[in-house]
Amino acid sequence: SVLQTLPGPVTNPSELPKWNYDGSSTNQAPGDDSEVILYPRAIFKDPFRKGNNILVICDSYTPAGEPIPTNKRAKAAEIFSNPDVEAEEPWFGIEQEYTLLTMSKWPLGWPENGYPGPQGPYYCGNGADKAFGRDIVDAHYKACLYAGINISGINGEVMPGQWEFQVGPSVGISAGDEVWAARYILEVINYLFVISFFLVILVNDGDWNGAGAHTNYSTKSMRGDGGIDVINAAIEKLEARHTEHIAAYGEGNERRLTGNHETASINQFTWGVANRGASVRIGRDTEKQGKGYFEDRRPASNMDPYVVTSMIAETTILPAA
Repeated sequence: SVLQTLPGPVTNPSELPKWNYDGSSTNQAPGDDSEVILYPRAIFKDPFRKGNNILVICDSYTPAGEPIPTNKRAKAAEIFSNPDVEAEEPWFGIEQEYTLLTMSKWPLGWPENGYPGPQGPYYCGNGADKAFGRDIVDAHYKACLYAGINISGINGEVMPGQWEFQVGPSVGISAGDEVWAARYILEVINYLFVISFFLVILVNDGDWNGAGAHTNYSTKSMRGDGGIDVINAAIEKLEARHTEHIAAYGEGNERRLTGNHETASINQFTWGVANRGASVRIGRDTEKQGKGYFEDRRPASNMDPYVVTSMIAETTILPAA
């Protein structure tokens, strides 16, 4: 992150100037042409400095105005600005799991060089022996609410030291902006521990759930009468592109999607009603009402929300290439 002083209050990204940074120091540009240009895209209230201060989400371009390879927002914005996608008003609810680690990179609440009791009492748990790091988690929740992020909840996760926050429902590109802003706030507010978005902790040393970013999704047609038929058709489209989606859903996901610990196998696309061991889950309420949303359970905790959300919208709304 970088800081900049402005002459007065700003309420819209279009009022902000473009800026640049040294891309050669981040392996994003060569030393002899090192400037990478920041384009302001979304504004949030600053929960740390308060007042008229703001947090700004930017994406990065070459001086010629081309998105640099690591700029995943540009492609997402192109998909979400497609008239057919805009007409469907895609909603996303993203469940961001993460793990709090000590400075020695050991999960918070675990005995030093040892292991806690088995999974069971930690999920949505309370108490000093079950919910480790709640002060950090609560402070993050409050900071996100202040910032104007559409954070909709938090909970302790299945593995001790593991937590989740939910962002959404958010429309289109704003889902990615809000998840990235919430991740940033979590990193800044947490000065005591290490935040890990790694998928699986100690995968070979115990029976522990991995960390994902389950992505709940609906369109205007899915939310309307007869939406279940649209949902079923969308799931068929996702199945047809399973391999392509998996490749874009986070690094190291094969260690998490094993068919165990409430996951489906990475090698097979499955779906079911209320089935948390499937690639895609339809909720009981959606089945009962015949409309609503579904959950793509494949994305990893380290996924790029711009990539995942835009890819789901592209696959389910736009014609196949």
